[in-house]
Amino acid sequence: MSILETPDILFEDNHLLVAVKPPGVMSQAGRSAAPDMLTLLKRHIKLRDHKPGEVFLGLVHRLDQPTSGLMVFAKTSKAARRLSESFRGRDVEKLYLAVVRGIPERLEGSFMDYLSKKVVNGRVIRDDQGDEAILQYQCLMQDKAKNESLLLINLVTGRRHQIRAQLSLRGMPVLGDRRYGKMDSRDREVPTLALHAAGLSFIHPVKKERLTFWQGPQINPSFPKALTEQLSEPLYFNDFLP
Repeated sequence: MSILETPDILFEDNHLLVAVKPPGVMSQAGRSAAPDMLTLLKRHIKLRDHKPGEVFLGLVHRLDQPTSGLMVFAKTSKAARRLSESFRGRDVEKLYLAVVRGIPERLEGSFMDYLSKKVVNGRVIRDDQGDEAILQYQCLMQDKAKNESLLLINLVTGRRHQIRAQLSLRGMPVLGDRRYGKMDSRDREVPTLALHAAGLSFIHPVKKERLTFWQGPQINPSFPKALTEQLSEPLYFNDFLP
């Protein structure tokens, strides 16, 4: 069975589930006929549990279609409300891995911009009247021959296209980014965006226990195989993933 027929669920209880979104799959149904995680998971639960009626599953956050990685979904309306509040209140810690075109000036640092609330010609742009966007990064590896780096990113805020836009604004677009990237021969060598939501940590909406998950980028073919083996074990960003 394909990964679209059997979604990769890392954790599930009566209140929520955590699953791994493959690149190219939408978070929820859109205008295109592309598969989406919400529909795939609902169908999977309905068939697995032999449910006669509609399956409730709440979307509490999103990943861009080309981005792979961890997503949490609510199985009750109470969990959906509380998880949504946690994401809006910056109470959820999110770590990403990204292969970028370029070498950062510093091995670690932070970026802060104001990004447009709306997409302009397919992109979000700097806008003094926009939303505050903050991320922190650590450079894990550099390949000076290819002029590429591997970054571990702590996403403080969660704006649309935030990581892609902020890195591109500093001349370091994510490898394979068809929207914010250079789109030269190197970008065309990889099948998708080299951006993966690897770490997720939040308080359980009912049990009030901290749940922490890590999933390396094995599902994303734009990460070199040699890297995916090294990234299968949890990485740490300051106090994240203790």
